[in-house]
Amino acid sequence: MLISVARRYHAVITYAELAEEVQRSSGIRTRMLMMHWIGGVLGRVADECQSRHEPLLSALCVHQDGTVGDGYGGAVETNRGYRPDDLDEHAAEERLACHLHFGAALPPDGGRPALTPQLAARRERQIRQQAPAPALCPTCHTQLPLSGQCDTCT
Repeated sequence: MLISVARRYHAVITYAELAEEVQRSSGIRTRMLMMHWIGGVLGRVADECQSRHEPLLSALCVHQDGTVGDGYGGAVETNRGYRPDDLDEHAAEERLACHLHFGAALPPDGGRPALTPQLAARRERQIRQQAPAPALCPTCHTQLPLSGQCDTCT
């Protein structure tokens, strides 16, 4: 299932979709909440990818909000020896590696790592909402007026 997702440029699958597909294809159903078992499945997938020297297919699996789970950080740490500071940025890079490795049709420029659309939009909103730090006078450290000239020091 994850390989078929990897073959589509910028495609991802949610944990819920993957859990349903795992149960359907295996013929094994459980009433256990997905959050109690899907991480173990993805951990084993990551281990297998590492043993084959392949990109981590677990990077293709995201929450409904477009973020990777904390378990992804654990899988990277286990298989790559470090925990990324930004799990979603790392997963975007790893997804591009998956697309390249598994033969997705890429744009002429070779493609780019991409956050999921939901996460990219949320981060863009956060950047727009952040007010720039006020300019301070280098002498008295008070906030400068819009003129840029300190009223106290001039």
